[in-house]
Amino acid sequence: MRTAHRVETVRAAEAALMAGLPEDALMVRAAAGLAAACCSLLGKGRVYGARVVLLVGGGDNGGDALYAGARLARRGAGVTAVLLAARAHEGGLAALRAAGGRIADDPFEPLATADLVIDGITGIGGRGGLRPDVVPVTRAARGSDAVVVAVDLPSGVDADTGEVAGEALRADVTVTFGTYKPGLLVDPAREYAGALRLVDIGLGAELPGVPDLEALQHQDVARLLPVPGAESDKYRRGVLGVVAGSARYPGAAVLAVEGALRGGAGAVRYVGPAADAVIARHPETLVHAGPPDKAGRVQAWVVGPGLGEGPGVAEVLASEVPVLVDADGLRGLDPALVRARSAPTLLTPHAGEAAALLGVAREEVEAGRLAAVRELAARFGATVLLKGSTTLVYGPDGGPVRVNPTGTGWLATAGSGDVLSGLAGSLLAAGLLPVDAASCAAYLHGLAARRASEGRGPVTASEVAGALGGAWRDVRAGA
Repeated sequence: MRTAHRVETVRAAEAALMAGLPEDALMVRAAAGLAAACCSLLGKGRVYGARVVLLVGGGDNGGDALYAGARLARRGAGVTAVLLAARAHEGGLAALRAAGGRIADDPFEPLATADLVIDGITGIGGRGGLRPDVVPVTRAARGSDAVVVAVDLPSGVDADTGEVAGEALRADVTVTFGTYKPGLLVDPAREYAGALRLVDIGLGAELPGVPDLEALQHQDVARLLPVPGAESDKYRRGVLGVVAGSARYPGAAVLAVEGALRGGAGAVRYVGPAADAVIARHPETLVHAGPPDKAGRVQAWVVGPGLGEGPGVAEVLASEVPVLVDADGLRGLDPALVRARSAPTLLTPHAGEAAALLGVAREEVEAGRLAAVRELAARFGATVLLKGSTTLVYGPDGGPVRVNPTGTGWLATAGSGDVLSGLAGSLLAAGLLPVDAASCAAYLHGLAARRASEGRGPVTASEVAGALGGAWRDVRAGA
């Protein structure tokens, strides 16, 4: 599992560790890891004679860059530092000069021919975008043919929130130290980070046991997924009720039911006007004319996909089993109605739906996804799966935000959210906690989309649903 910690937590851990170490020891460790990563990026036998440019700010990131530059210079690279602050780290600057590195008079001249640029302008304590006087230099770096390597965090992005408030330097690779930072895992900042490399500098024992963010991996998901035993029957495996679809959107019901069936539900009870379409595609579905409370026993409900203005949301929320609310079910949803429930509720909005629930602009949600998912969970007293380029899951009782690491841009297609709702609902019916059901569903959904699109590009929601079994097998095989 990947974990990430806020700046305040990282600073405290660094201070505790440094109390028993010589001055600059952590910086030297970080620089060694950074230099090693740069060597691997340049390639075997290509460090000697390589042209490396350091963009150096006034903080510790600038010191990391300078010490790393000194290591590269000692291996024969031509290293030039571009100083972008009134003062630079004295020890790092002395080390670079002693190793044969030089200080640029004109920042643009070395950038024009650089093979690799190390971004040490601002670090995890930076707020807001880059200073206007720095922007021409960073644009020249990004416009060159050089590989751009960020030190700990791309300059100009927010380490804690993932927000990008102004100009930032987009990296090809980010080498981060001690632990991941939230902004490296959450868009829009994630898009600026490139490939991530984590360097161990000894912080592990000083970091708290509960991180601020976590990203599940195969073994984590495999441990949570339900596996039927010899005594299992369809009821023990979980029966999911689905209230979805309408005369205008019957496909939403079909896709939600398919996501549930392929997500391991022992049985699916469908209630709604799209029964003929559902039965035609999935004859194993149990259909009922409604209302939901007359449809038969279920362990969880999904309500909302393609529902239009149809009834069902209030009736389902009045039940005493876990409920997933998606799509049309979220329109005008009353927080008091959700908070009054005795059983858990899972909301699965995309950015536009989240914005409507919060009464803000969609752009505000997309720019501050962490703040949005936390606010929604608090306001509704529910677990929230916020869909998008970075899918986030957060529960009403706090704990780490879950960041989904799987997926592809091809998932942005009509109906894929309906499949996700059915899949997550099936895991709720199987007994998973809402945070786990949402996290595992998002993970499998993203893997399925990758499988379906691999080597061929665009996929349909039906094809994503069809690939869920393969994604499930991949996860269990890789555990």
